[in-house]
Order: sequence, then structure tokens, then C-alpha cells
Amino acid sequence: MLLMERVALMVMTLLSASVCAQDVQKEINDQVWKPFIESFNSFDTNRFMAVHSRDVVRSPRDAKVLLSWDEYFKQQQAGDKKQKENGSTRLIELRFTERIANPKQAIDVGIYKTTVKNKEGKTSSFYVSMWYYAKKDQRGKSLLTQIHQKEIP
Repeated sequence: MLLMERVALMVMTLLSASVCAQDVQKEINDQVWKPFIESFNSFDTNRFMAVHSRDVVRSPRDAKVLLSWDEYFKQQQAGDKKQKENGSTRLIELRFTERIANPKQAIDVGIYKTTVKNKEGKTSSFYVSMWYYAKKDQRGKSLLTQIHQKEIP
């Protein structure tokens, strides 16, 4: 009977850890990824950047640069403005290959696909490998580090 009790305890521990991890991932999705995707797709620079910590470091590795929040904001705002003025639409899709999280911080790794449609209806897509680090602050979870590298489709 002692063996069965130990097995039952181990199973319950694993199940509760799994439920806790799912709760943390849901919180990250709700606080980070849903507003990230919605604001990116709608060219809403202010809302998009609100998901990011003021201490964010963004590194588009192909460009070999590190961007501060202010630099990232200016770059994002210019791109959003240009695409809106050109009558473009865009859609970003995230696919995670690895997600590690606890209630205070998280690392999400994967690939995102961005599809841009110009006003003539022509679409183009590109793929980028991504690595994100998020940490909980007074506003909830926010992105602190972003590392990107374009992938060959």
C-alpha cells in the first residue's frame, strides 16, 4: 500500500505542476502575446510598445545591432506609419518551439511568420527565429529581451 500511496502522490504532484505551468502560460499569453499580436497587426505602435519593458533590449541579429526601447519605438513607429500610408495590411503568427516559465519570468523560443499584403493585393511572407525573455513587473509581464534572426523560407 505504501508504494501505491507514493505513486499517487507523485502523479498528483506532476498534475498540479502541469496545471500551474498552464496557468502561467495563459497569463503570459493574455498579458504579452495577445496584445503583442493584436497591436502589431493593427499598426498600433503605442500599444505594441506598451508590452515591452522600458529596459527592453532588442537585437535583430542580421543587422548586428542592439536597440534600446526609444530606438525600437522610433523604428517601429516609422515602419507602422509607412505601411499604413501605403495601404498595407499585415498578419503575424507565432509558433513556439520551447516555453519555460514560472510565475515571475519566462523564456519563449520559436519562429514567427509575418505576411504583408500591399494595396494591390500582392502578399509576401518572411520567417524569423525568435527568442524572448519576459519578466513580471508592476504592470504584469513585459518583454525585456528580443533576439531575432531571419530564416530562409
